[in-house]
Amino acid sequence: MTEKEKMQAGELYLPNDEDIAEEQKACLEKLYDYNATRPSETKKRERLLKEMFAEIGKGCYIEPPFHANFGGKHCRFGKNVYANFNLTLVDDGEIFVGDNVMFAPSVIVATASHPLSGELRAKGYQYNKPVKIGKNCWIGSGAIVLPGVSIGENTVIGAGSVVNKDIPANVVAVGNPCKVIREISERDAGYLKK
Repeated sequence: MTEKEKMQAGELYLPNDEDIAEEQKACLEKLYDYNATRPSETKKRERLLKEMFAEIGKGCYIEPPFHANFGGKHCRFGKNVYANFNLTLVDDGEIFVGDNVMFAPSVIVATASHPLSGELRAKGYQYNKPVKIGKNCWIGSGAIVLPGVSIGENTVIGAGSVVNKDIPANVVAVGNPCKVIREISERDAGYLKK
């Protein structure tokens, strides 16, 4: 099995493998171009996102600066996804984002992790677990979503939260570690934060 195949299978692999490094460098070149666009260059941004991402739906907007290990190559975004400044996608593994998701400033979504063994870390090993975010979610400022996590649709993740386990649909969840504090219900329709 090649290092790239191990990478895609969630196995321990060496990310400094020559083939992986070359692919990553090409992705980062496009990311650099994206981040260098002017605010008036919306068509150019749209074209670059289509080239950079595995899939990206209509109406997606990512405010530069945008950071990603592979420039979005392993990301599948639905339609109308909005990301404010400083979205960081550690997209060594796959990231799935549903329609109408909103990312506040400085959100981190990470798929990459490292073994607990110091000996293996010293050799440079890593592994990846996919992240899934359901449709209509709102991920608050500075939130961190860790490898292997799934967030259910319509859920709100509070600012500064560290999401280290799955969060169900239709809830508000906050904290470090992130915990569900309540369900979202009909009474929330039309109301602002209280």
